[in-house]
This record gives sequence, structure tokens and C-alpha cells, in this order.
Amino acid sequence: KVDEDASRYVHWGATSQDIIDTACVLQCRDGLNLIEAKLIQAIAATRNLTERYRDQVMIGRTWLQQGLPLTFGHKTARWLASLQRDLERVQALKNSALTAQLGGAVGTLASLIDQGSAVVKAFATELQLNVPDCTWHGERDRIVEIAHVLAIITGNLGKMARDWSLMMQTEIAEVFEPSGAGRGGSSTMPHKRNPVAAASILAAANRVSALMSSIYQSMVQEHERSLGAWHAEWLALPEIFQLCAGSLQRAIEVFEGLEVQTDNMCRNLECTQGLIMAEALMMSLAPRLGRLNAHHLVEAACKQAVAEQRHLLEVAQNHPEILAVFNSEQLSQIFNPQNYLGNTQQQIDAVLQRVQGK
Repeated sequence: KVDEDASRYVHWGATSQDIIDTACVLQCRDGLNLIEAKLIQAIAATRNLTERYRDQVMIGRTWLQQGLPLTFGHKTARWLASLQRDLERVQALKNSALTAQLGGAVGTLASLIDQGSAVVKAFATELQLNVPDCTWHGERDRIVEIAHVLAIITGNLGKMARDWSLMMQTEIAEVFEPSGAGRGGSSTMPHKRNPVAAASILAAANRVSALMSSIYQSMVQEHERSLGAWHAEWLALPEIFQLCAGSLQRAIEVFEGLEVQTDNMCRNLECTQGLIMAEALMMSLAPRLGRLNAHHLVEAACKQAVAEQRHLLEVAQNHPEILAVFNSEQLSQIFNPQNYLGNTQQQIDAVLQRVQGK
């Protein structure tokens, strides 16, 4: 339409897959820019949570059971650390996966005679994409790498959503998703406050893992250009982008508006009547009694506390062998969850420093 002479050279030497693959990379670049912006927003929100609640003691859970004390800020610092790694993965993709494709029918650019390399370089430079060392339309690792990073992000968000949805259970009630008109209610039970953002994120994580199966299978192609394998990417890759971006948006809304019930965190620390501090007591006794002897002694004290429905501290304060090592005041300090947090604060500092680029 603009220049009839120039129009004769449109699509000169290229194959249709060159155009489609390069267009796909350009779309991925735009999509990754959106993902990157949302990750930065999510990182800012989880950093705020970490800084605010770094000292808020709560119970850590393993195998869905109460384990040992930690802080809510330590939990959110782990969320923050994974989001930071996700951001670094996305940024690294720009140096590896965002690469132009121009190879002609079988990848040799024979139609351009001796100008193939120069044209590829000019083509990539014009589009601000990486210059390929050689054609790649039969090798799909770059596309897979993009999808793989998006799947990791979605999976990481799914882990976080699983955490806060479990913490929203009625009997736990340690955090709640942001409330709002028509959000989280039940059509039949007016008292319900459902983790609806978590539900959508978990559904997305479930779906993305299935889509990745198709993406991985598309790597196995015939010869220089495949029949059907790379076409399957057209269905899976856009949906993976959508699910990842949607999950990030839902997570950002939660991180920015999360309601934290610190009183319930403190309440839940005490629901086992001190049993969660059994390891702390054992490790305090171990230097004097030996670890194995200390373990047997504390295990028996735990069984006694459960059988008599007494606080483990009370049992310990009336146990002759334990009192031979520690007095009542020392035992009270051992049973203070604040005193059994290990290197929690150093870990939080390390995460915050990495996020802040120090």
C-alpha cells in the first residue's frame, strides 16, 4: 500500500512459521512485562507484611499439625523470597528466551544467498529481540522456558493461597482475605466467609500443571519443522499467561488487604497447653542429661500432661529430675515461644536485603 517496489520483498525468504514464532515471542515479551509489573507489586505488598509482622509469634505447622513457634513475618518472608526469585526468573528470560526466529523453509535461509546472517541480525535488532545463533523453529526450549517460569509463579502463588486459606479455617482464624460486598459469602449460609481469592488461585495452579504437560510434549518434534506439535502451543501458552496474571492479581489484592488476627495467633499457640515447647525443653536439658535421656524424660512429661490435662510447664515445674537442672523461673523462660525462634530475624533480614538490592 505504501511502496509497490518494497512490497515485492515482504516475506522474502521467510517461512510462515518464522513470522508466527517471532510474533509469539513479541507477545510473550509484552505478557512478561505485565507479569513483571504485577510481581513487583506483589513483592511490595508482601514486604510490607513481613516488616510489619516480623515479630508476631504464631505456631508453625508440619503435616497439618502444630510444630514449633515461628513468626508470621517469617511465613510472609518465605512468600516474599519466592516472589523475588520469580521476578529474577522473569528478568533472566529476557536474555535467553526472547529471541527472533528467521530461518526459511528448513532453517538455512538459502533464499537470501550470502546475506542470511546479516538479515537475521537486522531483523532481530529492528524488533529489539535477541539475535539467534541459529534457527530454532524445531527446538522449542525457549517457549517451554517461558511457560515453565509462568508455571512456577502460579505454583508458588498456589502454595501461598493454600497457606492463607488454611489459616482462614473457622477453628484457626488467624488471617482473612479482604472483605467486601458480595465477596466470600455463601448463597445459603450467611455466616460464611470463604477464601474466594485462594480458590481461584488454586484452580489456576491446578489447570496450569495440566497445560504444561502439553507444552512439554510439544518439545518432541520431527526434523526441521514439526507437524502438530508446535501448533499445540497456540492453545496452551496464552491460557498459561492468563492464569498466571490472574493469579497474581488475586494475590496482590489479598496481600494488600489481608486481615491479620494476632490475638488468635496467640490463642492458637496455647491450645496444646505447652506441648509445642517440648523440643525447647528437651534441647535445654540435653547438655546436662544427654539428648536421648532428655528426650525420654520430656516425652514422659508430655504423656503425663496429656493424661492429666495439665499444662506441660506445670508438669515440668513439679518434676524432680527437671527441677534438678532448672528452677521454676528458668522453666518459664524456656516455655516462652519468643525465646525459641532460632535465626528467624536473620532470615527475614536476608530476604529484605535481597529484595531491596543490598
